[in-house]
Amino acid sequence: MVSDDHNEVWDLRLSTAGSFERDSTEWFRENFGRAVLRIDMQPIQGTSLEADLTLRALPDLGLASGHLSPMRNHHGPELIDNDDIVMVMIQQGFATLDRNGRTIEAKAGDVVITDSGEPATFTGHSPTHVVNLRFRRDKLRPHVLDLERALRAGAVPASSVLDLLKAYTFSLNREGALGTPALRQTVSRQLYDLAALVIGANSDTVETAQEGGLRAAKLHAIKDDILRNLANPSLTSEGVADRHKISPRYLRILFEAEGTSFSEFVMSRRLQQAHRMLTDLGLAGKSIKSIASDCGFRDPSHFNQMFRRHYGMTPSEVRANVSPLRP
Repeated sequence: MVSDDHNEVWDLRLSTAGSFERDSTEWFRENFGRAVLRIDMQPIQGTSLEADLTLRALPDLGLASGHLSPMRNHHGPELIDNDDIVMVMIQQGFATLDRNGRTIEAKAGDVVITDSGEPATFTGHSPTHVVNLRFRRDKLRPHVLDLERALRAGAVPASSVLDLLKAYTFSLNREGALGTPALRQTVSRQLYDLAALVIGANSDTVETAQEGGLRAAKLHAIKDDILRNLANPSLTSEGVADRHKISPRYLRILFEAEGTSFSEFVMSRRLQQAHRMLTDLGLAGKSIKSIASDCGFRDPSHFNQMFRRHYGMTPSEVRANVSPLRP
């Protein structure tokens, strides 16, 4: 849940793989399921209870992710202690959400929304991988047109904004701790922006959310795309813009807002990747020319020139400095 200290930041790992003095299943159900997650976790008949979850708290926001064995997770009246709004993103598996007499089915790629202030049951009918975003109701409600209608619907409609929200959330989840309080506050605000747009933002919120969370998520997705394609020497801003269905001009604006450009970002990441490879003793037998090619450089002499300009040393000098034979 979102912490009572709305600016508290922490990470917590919950796993049934730990060693417990008592019966591990019941110990986990009581001390982590009911006490921390506020759910009664019951394995589906014929299966054992297995869970490996990471909980992260950001300002006014909770993020949970991990793997669950087939199980029934019941959030009963006795376990209700807040009215947070939760988005459940299914990355793998098949599940159902039972709430207010309705059953909503969710498969990989689907997102459902629920209310922690009311009883509900989430059942994973197969091994599932989920990512949950938990928002404070009082912080989210002022920015959406009709929160209650979204909760009644349960299933979040597919949209390009939802795709950006999922991609941004999954990427943030992989990155681990966010470095500074200001950055954590910014990320939390951006996720609220995206959630409002997905649910249905009111007129006062649309413009600020598009300039805030939506723009940040687009740029994040573009950077991920670039990093996946660094080895391609034909990587261009036009090609990336086309994949993300935006104009090259808008792509340029996104990078300019960060004080850089597409080409500067690509060059810096290629050089960083080359530096990592050159200082990796496991790649000591790989030629510098081959490393340059793997990082998207067609011309070895251009690579040497740019590398020396960036690091003040040639690739050969960097490699020599990490040699195990160096005194």
